[in-house]
Amino acid sequence: MIELVIAERCTGCNACVEICPTNVLEAISGDVPRIARQEDCQTCFMCELYCRADAIYVAPDCENPTPVDKNAILASGLLGEFRRNHGWDEWADDPRYPNEHWRMESVFLRARMAFQRRLRRLQHHVPPSSCRP
Repeated sequence: MIELVIAERCTGCNACVEICPTNVLEAISGDVPRIARQEDCQTCFMCELYCRADAIYVAPDCENPTPVDKNAILASGLLGEFRRNHGWDEWADDPRYPNEHWRMESVFLRARMAFQRRLRRLQHHVPPSSCRP
C-alpha cells in the first residue's frame, strides 16, 4: 500500500497521479501529490514504477497501512528499488524503442479508463450491459 510521497525528491510531474488506476493520489497545485484515498490502493506499484525521481514508497502489505519512518526509508535504499529491479528505465532513452511499448502505458491507461467507467456506473447504480438480463 502506498505510504509516502517524499517532497524533497518529488518533481511535481504528477505521473503517479495520472497512472494510478484507482485515483489514490491527488494533484495539488504548487505542491507534491497527496495520498488522498490510501484505502483504495491496490499495491500495484504503478506509481512507484512511473516515479523517475524515486519519491514514492509503496509498502508490500496490500491490506493495511504500514507505519513507516521517512528517514529510515530514505536511508534504506528502498526508494526506486522496485523500478530498478524491473529494468523500468533500462531502454527509456534508447531511440530504438520510441514508442516505449515496454512501459505498457496504453494498457494501463485503458485499465484506468475502464475502472473510471465502472466507478461511474456504481455511483449511479447502473449495471454493466453484460450483466443485464
